[in-house]
Amino acid sequence: MTRYPLLDTISEPAQVRKLDRRQLPQLADELRAFLLESVARTGGHLSSNLGTVELTVALHHVFDTPHDRLVWDVGHQTYAHKVLTGRRSGMGKLRMRGGVSGFPKRSESSYDTFGVGHSSTSISAALGMALAAKIKGETRKVVAIIGDGAMSAGQAFEALNNAGVADADMLVVLNDNDMSISPAVGALNRYLARLFSGSSFNAARKAGEKILDFSPSLREFAKRAEEHVKGMLTPGTLFEEMGFNYIGPIDGHDLESLVPTLQNLKNLKGPQFLHVITKKGQGYKLAEVDPILYHGVSKFKPDVGIADGPSGAKPSYTQIFGDWLCDMAAADPKLVGITPAMREGSGLLRFSERFPERYYDVGIAEQHAVTFAAGLACEGLRPVLAIYSTFLQRGYDQLVHDVALQNLPVVFALDRGGLVGADGPTHHGAFDLSFLTCIPNMVVMTPSDEDECRKMLTTAYRLDGPAAVRYPRGTGSGTVIDKKLVGLPVGKGEVRRRGSGVALLAFGSMLTPALAAAEELDATVANMRFVKPIDRELIMALAAEHSLLISVEENALIGGAGAEVARVLEDTGNPVRLLRLGIPDRFIEHGDQALLLAEICLDRDGIVRAVRQSQDSAADSCTPAGPTSGE
Repeated sequence: MTRYPLLDTISEPAQVRKLDRRQLPQLADELRAFLLESVARTGGHLSSNLGTVELTVALHHVFDTPHDRLVWDVGHQTYAHKVLTGRRSGMGKLRMRGGVSGFPKRSESSYDTFGVGHSSTSISAALGMALAAKIKGETRKVVAIIGDGAMSAGQAFEALNNAGVADADMLVVLNDNDMSISPAVGALNRYLARLFSGSSFNAARKAGEKILDFSPSLREFAKRAEEHVKGMLTPGTLFEEMGFNYIGPIDGHDLESLVPTLQNLKNLKGPQFLHVITKKGQGYKLAEVDPILYHGVSKFKPDVGIADGPSGAKPSYTQIFGDWLCDMAAADPKLVGITPAMREGSGLLRFSERFPERYYDVGIAEQHAVTFAAGLACEGLRPVLAIYSTFLQRGYDQLVHDVALQNLPVVFALDRGGLVGADGPTHHGAFDLSFLTCIPNMVVMTPSDEDECRKMLTTAYRLDGPAAVRYPRGTGSGTVIDKKLVGLPVGKGEVRRRGSGVALLAFGSMLTPALAAAEELDATVANMRFVKPIDRELIMALAAEHSLLISVEENALIGGAGAEVARVLEDTGNPVRLLRLGIPDRFIEHGDQALLLAEICLDRDGIVRAVRQSQDSAADSCTPAGPTSGE
């Protein structure tokens, strides 16, 4: 007998809409059990997806998807959506090369109406879709589903501010999984949600508005009275003031409340706002107790839970940063640590516990984080902003205008530089060396191992202007770490291996494969360390001694470290041949990190192949390997 008798009958949302409402709880239970079993086998985002099962079932039961648009936010909460929209069989290769993406992706399914990996974009996109339907004379509903963390970003409120006056038929669903920001959910809230969304209440309100049009003073009094009553009973006054009809909060796991409320809202015109309360990890006790631990998981046994890593394991670059931050904070009381909602991911947990008065989590607000750091620096403090490379893109204007232009001493600790693997193109740190190097006053460093990372962080901290230390996801080579807080000479690389004919100029994470390739090629290898200021003297010395230079970087080729090497050679009129290896001018899909690097010639074999191709044909680019199967 099948373990999922009802779920097995669902291959598209139209079948969910045909179910009797009394069958929906069974479907939700089976769907949650399937997600737990599936993610435990593949790894992925767990607690957030367990928390949105009932909401997903209700949305697809009520709305005519994909004609009606569901626009998801914080896209790691869409696994249930993927299963119900025909991708259940692909979940066995979730986030693997050639498999289902961990985020909504327009090219993957017509049900994924908007691609998303970063947060707080759903309301803007949904508003665009709603107004596009109006312009084209099409009748459809548009729903934005936004997580509570995403509501801390400025873009969400910019979109709300616009949507409230744009006369668009759209619904914003706030998936609030933090009980502390809302009153307890109960029978009264359920009753109010149904009342405020029901046709009788809204018809009566519209009739009353027409009658009161004859008396502006009475109309204003009635409006204020209604706002006062709703403001006392619900936390939605802010959204009402922005032009939305606020409903809720209601229990996001109670289908008997969700479905009729959504059905009522589907029939209302204008901007609507539904506030639902959910619990991360719902239905799996271990994830309910520790939703952060079970947010992003590797393979595990559900009946056992996540086991501790092996003792003596190499520390990750994130841990190296976290240890350095605590050590430097102990040495300098001016240090302030900042994170945009990534305390655990960026390695600030221990710092937040040891130095709570100097720790600031600003929420998912990268623009604010950068300018906030600039303000601290203006007053003589030494801010360190820990941020993923992909998320710094969101604060780029502030980096240029508020930090670099004023030459303020802010340290940018850039985690997840390069290809991150399973999270794919929305999270690859593929562009930071390019967009940082072109900014005046910036110093840009790329550590090749753990000890160098610590030394570069110290170097950056002691500069009088802005600096970025960009390190990869995962662990390094296991290099012994000097615990002293010592720096490196700015703008100076080093030769790590002497060979003949060919010189590999390796930046950051690429030193290890470059050294391995050099053993077969008998090549010279330079650990360049700095992208800006780049070591011009070392480049010229290598150019004088070798017939071919090869720059190797885990960054976009356009505008990256190799482009800086080319600029030096061009400025000096040096005719030596240069082959640049890096990330090609396309978005790299999700998959195993090592396989992705191999496909673009950034592993040992790829570097060897690229060098030999260049020597044989005078090519100035690399021919990538074909996609590797069997991941």
